[in-house]
Amino acid sequence: MRLDARRRCAGASVRPCPSREGVLLTSAQLQPTNAAAAISWGGLMCGVFDIVYAFLFFARFGARPMRILQSIASGLLGRASFDGGWKTAVLGLFLHFVISFGAATVYYLASRRLVFMVRNAVGAGLAYGIAVYVFMNYVVIPLSAARKQPFNLEMFVINMIEHMVLVGLPIALATRKFAPAGGRNFEGRSGAI
Repeated sequence: MRLDARRRCAGASVRPCPSREGVLLTSAQLQPTNAAAAISWGGLMCGVFDIVYAFLFFARFGARPMRILQSIASGLLGRASFDGGWKTAVLGLFLHFVISFGAATVYYLASRRLVFMVRNAVGAGLAYGIAVYVFMNYVVIPLSAARKQPFNLEMFVINMIEHMVLVGLPIALATRKFAPAGGRNFEGRSGAI
């Protein structure tokens, strides 16, 4: 009988379905989570959107894609990255995607404990984009070998919005799509309804 009840409500996204413990769960909570897909798609979308934005945005200042990728590698190599040609550009692209997949992994892991990150993926994703931007600019870059840039309010606001929309949001939406169940709310209770 319980199996029949699960089949009947499997197509509904908010209709309560019985669980083995007698607690009602939504059908989204009955879906298996796929951590690899959530992290892979979130990291890939974030990485592609962010680097394409960088290429297009900084092209108006005369920066070419190879130089942008070398500037990412400069976080590891310092000024020497600009003398390395395509080798350091490829390293920069690799490092960019390591950071993107790392950000997606952190979001996924946090969403297993904080259910609002899945239930309110848009708001949480936008906030996560801010967190990633602040962490990168005020922790990672100052600790790296990259040349420090002077503060510019206009660039700060533009790049903050970019991170909200093109970094945090794709990661959050991928997590919601591929790993919808799980998590705990702020009170520490199970995410079950």
